[in-house]
Amino acid sequence: MSILTATAVIDMQALANNYQVIKECAPNSKVLAVLKANAYGHGLERIAKALPQADAFGVARIGEAILLREAGITQPIVLLEGFFSIDELTLIVKHNLDTVIHNTFQLDAITQQLLTESIKVWLKIDTGMHRLGIDPDDFHYFFNTLKASDNVQPSIVLMSHLGCADDTSNGITDTQTALFNQLNNEEVVERSLANSAGIFAWPNTHYNWVRPGLMLYGVSPMLPEAKTGKFQENIAPVMTLKSSLIAIRKIKAGETVGYGGTWQSNLPTTIGVIAIGYGDGYPRHAENGTPVLVNGKIVPLVGRVSMDMITVDLGNDSTDKVGDEVTLWGSQLPVENVAKHATTIPYELLCNISRRVHITLK
Repeated sequence: MSILTATAVIDMQALANNYQVIKECAPNSKVLAVLKANAYGHGLERIAKALPQADAFGVARIGEAILLREAGITQPIVLLEGFFSIDELTLIVKHNLDTVIHNTFQLDAITQQLLTESIKVWLKIDTGMHRLGIDPDDFHYFFNTLKASDNVQPSIVLMSHLGCADDTSNGITDTQTALFNQLNNEEVVERSLANSAGIFAWPNTHYNWVRPGLMLYGVSPMLPEAKTGKFQENIAPVMTLKSSLIAIRKIKAGETVGYGGTWQSNLPTTIGVIAIGYGDGYPRHAENGTPVLVNGKIVPLVGRVSMDMITVDLGNDSTDKVGDEVTLWGSQLPVENVAKHATTIPYELLCNISRRVHITLK
């Protein structure tokens, strides 16, 4: 018998499907596919190579961008947080990278250095999220300073980020969009505002560039109660996290399972032990009752998550066997459901997949 340990199955057809859904949502926009954090745990170079149709890629760190260039990726690559030191400007030129500018340090650095080639810049404006971005009152100063610099390519892209687009009942998105339009109405430039939630729910934010992240990987960016129409239903999970039952045991009513004996069975039942734990990236704080799929049936997690194992209640009439495959999240068990039981978000679960998890392609 060969027992499957923690394995992430990456479905390339689902990835292609999700990209097509993005194009159907925003047919007149170019697509900057966001690949930060190892492509949300799916494999940085792997996902980039599978998306030759993408117009550009977005990353958070220059090291990610260099890995893509070394892997042969030729599309534009945007540093979504910009650069963190003056020395990185040399690497940006060397590897032909785009950079976001969102503060005075970056503005001064890019305009005052002696560079061998000009750099493509995306100017980020804070329209209300109050995270990264220049103050709207400083927009004209930043824009005109960049436009006058020989170190900056003429085709500056203006961008901002939506803070509440996952909630279709929240008026903040309309407020942000109105401010973005107000600042841009004097300049004929490309613009970018929509993240995944904006792509789904706010078509007036699509502009020239959309920036899909979570939806590219087949996970809904929307609040459960948000209304978005048919497109959200058409995306498919790219990652399915699997493992196997490695032990099965009967327990009596009143017996406990796992560290600290935090879960106690009210009835005689069958416990299944699964080869996955927080050492693989399964959430340490997943609560009792977190859904796990065993042989097509949802069963509850019971007891504490260990480094290498979790335990589930298979029921007293279980016919499951050692070696049977188990799905922790994926095509038949949305990662959003697991995240809810672990008091976290799907982003964290996907990004936390550890190096010892085996990767297979579908």
